[in-house]
Formats: sequence, C-alpha cells, structure tokens
Amino acid sequence: MDLKGKRILIVDDEDDLCEILQYNLGNTGFETEIAHSAEEAIKRKIDSFDLILLDVMMGPMSGFRFADKLRNEMNINVPIIYLTARDTENDILTGFSTGADDYIPKPFSINELTARVKAVLKRSQKEKAKNLQVLRFNNIELDTVRKRVLVNDEKVELTKKEYEILKLLLENQTKVFSREDILMKVWGNEVVVTDRTVDVNITRLRTKLGNYGQNLKNKSGYGYYFEF
Repeated sequence: MDLKGKRILIVDDEDDLCEILQYNLGNTGFETEIAHSAEEAIKRKIDSFDLILLDVMMGPMSGFRFADKLRNEMNINVPIIYLTARDTENDILTGFSTGADDYIPKPFSINELTARVKAVLKRSQKEKAKNLQVLRFNNIELDTVRKRVLVNDEKVELTKKEYEILKLLLENQTKVFSREDILMKVWGNEVVVTDRTVDVNITRLRTKLGNYGQNLKNKSGYGYYFEF
C-alpha cells in the first residue's frame, strides 16, 4: 500500500519538535504542514489532510477540545494521533473518547512514531476503500459489489440502467447532470437513444425509491441531481 504523498498536519506549540517531525516525516515521503496552535490549525482546510498529529497541552484551545470540535461540530473524520506528555489512564481514555486513532506519550522515538503513522494511514485507507463499496443516504443503501439496492432494509429491483443512474447521482452529491451527460455515462455508445429515455428511467426510479423519489430532482434547463 503506497503511502507516499499522504498529507499530515502537525499541530504542536513546540517549535523544535515540529521541525524534527516535519524533517523526518518528509524524508519518509509524507507531505507535512505545521500549525502551532489549535486556533491556527482550524483555519486550514482540515479535510484535505490524511492525518493529524495533535498535541494535547495547548492553549487556549486544548488538543482534546480541537478534536471534539472537528468530530462533533465540523463532522470531519481525519485520523488523529495524539502526541502528549499526559499519559495517565484518564488522559488516554479521554483521548480515545474524542475520536483519537492512536495516543503516543512523549518522549517518543521517531521510528516508533513513523511506524504508528503508517499503521493508522493503512487502516484509514482500508476503511475508505470499504466505504466506497457501499453508497448510503439515510435508509438508501447501494452496494456496488453485489449490485444491489436496499431502501428501508428491503431490496428494490432496479434495471441495470436505473441502478447505474442512481449510482451516478449518489456518487456525485449535489452535482447536476444533463440528459446528455447521463446518456454518455450510463448508455455510452452502445445504442442510439433519445433524451426522453433518461426521463422515462428517472420516472421509474422515483417510483421504486418510494419516499426517496422526491430527492431525485430536476433542475429546469440543466438536468438531474440527487438532493442530500
């Protein structure tokens, strides 16, 4: 599993430690950025990073508060590894309760930290790959491996084209697809069909989705999208 180029945000108020981490992780092939406080970090585009190395004892916003804000207020689930001198059982439990993926007490060796960073990133990539196999919206579940759609835990029988239209729209949240776009992506060049064919399939799909059919919207003059 190739981890080179993965982006890591280092959030710590110790300048020397930040420089050491940035140098060594950079030599391993990671791209790193530094923020010297939680307040500075939160201004970054957090979800563009693959991992956060986060100090706990910072002020005025602690690492615990920062992580809690990311998870529960901003709904950002970038993996977090805490780096901290606070290593009591209560501190460790608090760290994991705020959504930490690992907890490394200071002082630590660079080799140990690098190994743990790689382990968390590998787990994260596997989880992402697993999630991509199933597309969900509330009680709609589209399994891209079994080619199956469930609505309210009941299997819905779709034609191949209806399934592919729904998959296209669920994969591209809020994006509007013109009839021509849908024809090209779903039918390709296999047969000659008209724009009306898209409308017919959308109508049938709305009916089969039950209450969720109302989420399949038409933006007049532009095309179709799924409203999340």
